[in-house]
Amino acid sequence: MFGMLMEVALVSYLVASLTFALFGAFLFVRHHGQPRRVVLGAICAVNALWALLLALPLWAPANWPMAAALLEGARNLAWDLFILLLIGAFGRDGGKGREGRRTVPHADRWLVLVAAFYGLQLACTLAVSWRYGYPLQAGEFTAMTLLRTTSAILGLFLIEQLYRNTVDTQRWGIKFACLGMGLMFAYDFYLYSDALLFRHFSPDTWAARGFVNALAVPLIAISALRNPRWSLGLKVSRQVLFHSAALFGSAAYLLVMASTGYYVRLFGGSWGTVAQLAFLCAALVLLLGALFSGGVRSRLRVFISKHFYHYNYDYREVWLAFTGSLSAKGPDLERRVVEAMARLVESPAGAAFVVRAEGIETVARWNMAVAAQPDAANAELLRYLGEKQWVIDLVQHREHPAHYDHLVLPAWLREVPRGWLVVPLHVQGALFGFVLLAQSRSPVKLNWEVTDLLKIAGRQAGSFLAQHQVATDLMVARQFESFNRMSTFVVHDLKNLVAQLSLLMANAERHKDNPEFQRDMIDTVDFSVQKMRLLLHKLSRKDSAERNEVIALEPLLQRILHAKAGFGPAARLIVAASGLQVTADVERLERVIGHLVQNALEAVSPVTGQVDVRLDRVGEQALVEIIDNGHGMSEQFIRERLFKPFETTKSAGMGIGVFESREYLHLLGGELQVQSTEGAGTRMGMRLPLHVSAAHAAPQLLEENP
Repeated sequence: MFGMLMEVALVSYLVASLTFALFGAFLFVRHHGQPRRVVLGAICAVNALWALLLALPLWAPANWPMAAALLEGARNLAWDLFILLLIGAFGRDGGKGREGRRTVPHADRWLVLVAAFYGLQLACTLAVSWRYGYPLQAGEFTAMTLLRTTSAILGLFLIEQLYRNTVDTQRWGIKFACLGMGLMFAYDFYLYSDALLFRHFSPDTWAARGFVNALAVPLIAISALRNPRWSLGLKVSRQVLFHSAALFGSAAYLLVMASTGYYVRLFGGSWGTVAQLAFLCAALVLLLGALFSGGVRSRLRVFISKHFYHYNYDYREVWLAFTGSLSAKGPDLERRVVEAMARLVESPAGAAFVVRAEGIETVARWNMAVAAQPDAANAELLRYLGEKQWVIDLVQHREHPAHYDHLVLPAWLREVPRGWLVVPLHVQGALFGFVLLAQSRSPVKLNWEVTDLLKIAGRQAGSFLAQHQVATDLMVARQFESFNRMSTFVVHDLKNLVAQLSLLMANAERHKDNPEFQRDMIDTVDFSVQKMRLLLHKLSRKDSAERNEVIALEPLLQRILHAKAGFGPAARLIVAASGLQVTADVERLERVIGHLVQNALEAVSPVTGQVDVRLDRVGEQALVEIIDNGHGMSEQFIRERLFKPFETTKSAGMGIGVFESREYLHLLGGELQVQSTEGAGTRMGMRLPLHVSAAHAAPQLLEENP
C-alpha cells in the first residue's frame, strides 16, 4: 500500500513539474516584449524545479531536504511578488494607474511585509539545517510547519486583495488566475494546518499535492491569454482593506490559539483534553468579542487610515455614505444626521439642536441624555458659531479657552458627559443649528482634514434639515388650507340647511291640526335653526381679526375651571401670585387654556384623578401650570407627535389643539413647556409676558384651596 502511494506521489509531482515547465517555456517563447509574461515564465520555472526536486527522491535514492525547503520558500515568495507586481508595488510611478492616480496606496509596505516574513522563514530554515539537521525534532517541526501555514495565509490574503479590488469590468480577465493561485495556497494551508494539528503529514494529502498544482496551470494560462499586458487598473478601498485585515488577523489568531491548545492538551495529563476544549472555547469567545467590539473596529479603521493612506478618509466613499444616510426614506431625519456625523469621527453618541426664535430646541438624541436648557450663554454660543463657523473641541476649550476667544459655554453644554465636538449647521451663511458629538471610541487627531470634513458635512446636513423643515411647514400650511376650504363647504351646506328649516317653519305655521304636537315641533326646529345660525355666524364672520386686551388671569382661570366642572374631577386653582395681567385675545386665550385643562381632565382617572391649575410669577412672565396625575406621555410621543397638527389619539378630534396652543403662546412672546412621565402624570407650563403695569407691580402671594 505504501509503495503504491509512493508511485502516485511520484507521478503527481512529475506531472506538476512537466506542466509548469511547458507553460513557462510557452511564456518565454511568446512573451512579445511583455515583462510580466517573462516574470510569470520565471515563476513557472521555479515551480517546475520545486516539483521535480520533490519527485526525484521518490524515484531514485536522494535526500535534499534543505534544498526542497528553500525551493518551496522561493516558490511561495515568487507567487507573492508576482501578485504584488500586478497590484503595483514595483511601479516606477509609485503604484499609479493608467489615469495617473494612485490605485493601491503604500503597496510598497506590503512588499516590505512579504520580504520580512520570507527573510524570517529563510533564517529559520538555515538555522534548523545547520545546527540540528534533518529529520526535524518536535519543536522544529512545529515552527517550520507554522511558518509555511502562515505563508499560505499570506498568499490567500494577497490574492483577495488582487481580486476584490480589481475594477469590475476587468475581473473577467483576472478571475481564473486568482482561482488557480488561490487553489495552490488553499491546498497548502489545508496540508500544513492538518500537519500542525496531528504532528505529521497526511500521506494521501501530500501525494495529491502535485496534481492540485498541475490543475492550477490551465487556470493561470487562461488569464495570461486574456491579459497580454496584465494591466488591471486596481484600487483598494479602506473598507476592503479593513475587512481583509480583520480576516487575516482572525486567521492568524486562530492558528496561534490552535497551536497553543495542542500544547495544552499535550502537557495537560489526564486533564489535557478537557483543558484544550475549555481553552479553545475561551479563545473563540475572546475573538468574537473583539470582532463585535465597536472600539476595536474603530481603532483598526483609524490605524489603517493613518498608516496605509495619505488622507484620513476615502472622500468618495464617505460622501456617498453620508448623503445616502441623509436621503434615506423614513422619518427621524434629525437622528440620521447625528448618526452620519458621528460615523465621520467614530463617535458613539450625539445630539442635534436647532435654532428657534425662542432659543435652542433639542430635535434628536442618539445614545446621549442631553437637552438644551435656557441659559444666557446660549446666545453667546450661537453668535460665535454663526460668525466663526468653527468646530468647537470642548476638551481643548477647557484646556485652552483663549483658542476660542474665551468663549463662555452654556452650563448644560459643559456638563455633558464625554462631550467632545460642537459642529455648526449652516444654511446659506446663517446658523441653522449644531450637532454635539461624544468622544470617539479610538483616539482621533482633530487636524485640519477632520475639521474641514465636519464643516462641509455640517453644511450638507443643515441643507437637508432646512429643506425638511420647509417641507413640513408647507405640508402644515396645505392642511390648514384644506381645513379652511372644508369650512367654506360647511358654511355652504349650513346655508342650505337653514333655508330648508326656515321653509319647514313657514309650512308648519299653516298646519295646526294638532296644536300641542305642532308647538313642540316648532320649538325644536326653531332651536335647531338658532343653533345653526350661531355656528354659521362663527364660521363666516368677516371681523375675525383678534382684539388684544388686558386680561386678569385669576378670574379667567376661575371661569375656565367653572365651565369644565362637569367634565371630570374638579380641578383645583392654586394662586401663588395674584393680580397678574397679560395682553391677549380673551376668547383665543380662554380656548387655549381650556383645551389644555380639558386634556388633563380626560387623562386622569374619574375616581383617583387630580388636576391642579397653578398661577405663579417668574421674573417678568406669568406662569400657568396644569398638573395632572394621569397616564402621562412618553418622550418620543412628545418629541414626534404631540405638537404635530392633524394627529390625534382621540376618537373624535382634529388634532390641532396643542399645536394651536403652542403657536399662539409663541405669537404672544411666551412658550409652552411639557414635562411628562408615563404612568406618573403631566405638567404643562405656559409662560406669558406680563402686562406692563402688572410686570412692575410687587407680586402678592396667595394660597387658595377652593
